[in-house]
Amino acid sequence: MKNTHKLATAFLMLILSAPTFAAEHVVKMLNMGKDGTMVFEPAVLSVNVGDTVKFEATDMAHNSASVKGLIPAGSKPWMGKMSKDISVTFDTEGLYVYECTPHKMMAMVGVIKVGNANNLDDIKFKSQQYKKAFVMNKDRLDKYLSEF
Repeated sequence: MKNTHKLATAFLMLILSAPTFAAEHVVKMLNMGKDGTMVFEPAVLSVNVGDTVKFEATDMAHNSASVKGLIPAGSKPWMGKMSKDISVTFDTEGLYVYECTPHKMMAMVGVIKVGNANNLDDIKFKSQQYKKAFVMNKDRLDKYLSEF
């Protein structure tokens, strides 16, 4: 009985001391989704520092690209190729706004919160200029940002 207790204690200690593993999340690039036409799904995502997001080219003629000036200072921007999956690992805390480059005018955008949304005010301010390029779904980005 003593050995069983020692073994169980050792096993528990091993599990509790194991490193936390980063998660992988999936965002689909779609022609039609729950938020309408030309969307990312989910469009708003919260992840932890070190997590990876895989953008899946579910429908063709889409990409995922970070929006210059609408990501945390010091973070790495990304630019996916058309109709190709891309995986992005997030190492810097804050909000990231991303787009489908050819469908920017249709507000095909999304937002990822990594850890805390410590740059929310900055993103809201800078997005006012960025949104001027939208010809439809003009309130989509504001709606997404309001979730934080």
